[in-house]
Amino acid sequence: MTNDYMFRIVFQENKYALKGLIASVLHLDPETIEDIAISNEIKPGQRITDKEYRMDILLLINNSQTINLEMQLRNQGNWKHRSLAYLCREFDNLDHGDDYDNVQPTYQVGFLGFSLFEDHPEFCARYQMRNEKDGYLYTDRFNLIVIELMHEELATKEDIACGIDKWVRLFKAKTWEDLKMVAQDNPYMTSTVESMYLSNTDRNILKVAREREDFLRSQAYKDKKLKTQEAEIKSLTSEVDRLRKLLEDNGITP
Repeated sequence: MTNDYMFRIVFQENKYALKGLIASVLHLDPETIEDIAISNEIKPGQRITDKEYRMDILLLINNSQTINLEMQLRNQGNWKHRSLAYLCREFDNLDHGDDYDNVQPTYQVGFLGFSLFEDHPEFCARYQMRNEKDGYLYTDRFNLIVIELMHEELATKEDIACGIDKWVRLFKAKTWEDLKMVAQDNPYMTSTVESMYLSNTDRNILKVAREREDFLRSQAYKDKKLKTQEAEIKSLTSEVDRLRKLLEDNGITP
């Protein structure tokens, strides 16, 4: 489920499972979510084009709250500003002539496979606009939620009570046995596992998921190689500067 394509397909096709996930993340009673409308559905099994590179799920619940969900394992170094840009676009959800008081609550939810802030790791963080001096809330309609998959040990009592840690364990499970074990006694998670199983029996969906995995692996390799080359260039530049200074100190013009 950490495959962003599989994540999207499973929850796009199974709104019951999606309801359970949303309720957990937003601390809601699932029964209060009566309607879910996804505005950016893709056709399961269809090859991903450049236009469909974004693997987020954009949805509206009860015709009143906009939520953007995304699984992002690879750190591209731009999540902080990218997620903010996505949130701002969706927050501007008024039709022409509507009163600004009618703007709907908006959430950008990211399941990340890396620490957003290396010096401030957290399992589930919720960011809002607040007063710099005393933390007074400006509005509760503008929300960024970041869930770091590798920091489950930092889950708070509230995170555990809402089952967010259990959803993360489900996403990270590697075998069908582990999936079933995590999902037991939770109908929403059980339904998620069933949808994932069905998706894995669809050759076209599985093919695209594997292509997506190969693409991300290739990108990660290129990023790693680029960083190595940049480090080598930096080291060589430093050595050139050292030698130049050494020559100058000895009265030699390089």
